[in-house]
Amino acid sequence: MSDPSPMEIALSEAREAASRGEVPVGALVLAPDGSELARAGNAVEAAHDASGHAELIAMRAAAARLGSSRLTGCTLVATLEPCAMCAGACSHFRIARLIFGAYDPKGGAVQHGAALFRQPGCLHRPMVIGGVREQESAALLRDFFAVRRGSPAAPG
Repeated sequence: MSDPSPMEIALSEAREAASRGEVPVGALVLAPDGSELARAGNAVEAAHDASGHAELIAMRAAAARLGSSRLTGCTLVATLEPCAMCAGACSHFRIARLIFGAYDPKGGAVQHGAALFRQPGCLHRPMVIGGVREQESAALLRDFFAVRRGSPAAPG
């Protein structure tokens, strides 16, 4: 059996986050050579910290592991299009590539909303690939919120 793909690892982190009552978002940072530096799931509720997004947690851990405030050449893999806070962090950490699963028309800030990387003042623009395992990522979120609202989960 082959090793799990980076998005599968991020999805696993998202599922674990959901099991803890967190919004199911997972993230993974890969070094320039493709090795794993850090992974995380959302921890907003557990940490009582609105910045406890999986992407930020993973980028902070990767930077600490490298001993640098820059993640030059690194790839961030996330299950959801990053919000403005996380997209801004991608820029400041100098992420080279951003790969995400589900698009987020309401809260996303990469392809939607602020479209941060398209703004003239953006200090660093990563290469972006969206929609990787989009249906699976979206189903995790849809099912999580359906349960929270007390309605049956939609078919995946």
